[in-house]
Amino acid sequence: MKLVSAILRPHQLDDVREVLLETGVSGVTVTEVKGFGRQKGHTEMYRGAEYQVDFLPKIKLEIVVAASELSSVIEAITKTANTGKVGDGKIFVSTVEKVIRIRTGETDQDAL
Repeated sequence: MKLVSAILRPHQLDDVREVLLETGVSGVTVTEVKGFGRQKGHTEMYRGAEYQVDFLPKIKLEIVVAASELSSVIEAITKTANTGKVGDGKIFVSTVEKVIRIRTGETDQDAL
């Protein structure tokens, strides 16, 4: 099993969610986060004063999938979230050793 963590622009969430559901993903955890990468923030105006925004709002998706589904999930996220501009985000993949559904006690694949 694999954990896919994707950092995306907030306005892309609904489109990515729909594509993931079509791919067969049964569950996603979404967290509102802030950060910066090569974008390095931006400058905004508020009541006539200019100020620097160092941490940009992003969305973090966490999805646990079977290893056999990994490539289709990554492809779905990449195609949907890609605008070709700096700040599109990143995808991180790590191995999950065990999953347990608390309500039923099911483990691993059955718990997904």
